Amino acid sequence: MSSRRVLDPNRYIPAHLTFISNKLAHGASEKYRRLFGIGISEWRVLAQLAAEPNITASRICELIGTDKALTSRVLQKLAKRRWVSVDSDPSNSSRSIIRLTSLGEELYDRVLRVVRKRERILHAAFSDAEIETLLDLLHRLRAQVDAVNAYEPEDDAGGENATDPRPPRR
Repeated sequence: MSSRRVLDPNRYIPAHLTFISNKLAHGASEKYRRLFGIGISEWRVLAQLAAEPNITASRICELIGTDKALTSRVLQKLAKRRWVSVDSDPSNSSRSIIRLTSLGEELYDRVLRVVRKRERILHAAFSDAEIETLLDLLHRLRAQVDAVNAYEPEDDAGGENATDPRPPRR
């Protein structure tokens, strides 16, 4: 038997988050394609534009965590179907301002009904207090993402001699 240490996938938070995210995104994308002709990437852009209208593609990337190439392809698809408009920014001609069209708003409202129902089903496993706790924990995890991604392992690749990067517990 090897004395090599192995990662316990049942205790590795990124594995859980990835699994849940992938499964939810795949299920949503499949359903949204069938019902509305859009995938999860299109939905995320539509949802962001509904929450923050009249923004740039760069801002969309920043808010939903996608790269510029994917966002550009999604915006082209949405514009072609007349769900978004892309207009020059009057204050900076090198930038474009993106907004939902009336057709885009109608699509958003239709998809949102399905999104909300899926969310209610997901929340059914928790009390209201547990949902609030979960949201707090997720916000705190999200706030750590930049620190995690900025971490550069030393020669020991984060082995036994690595310092604990966790902030002090509250």
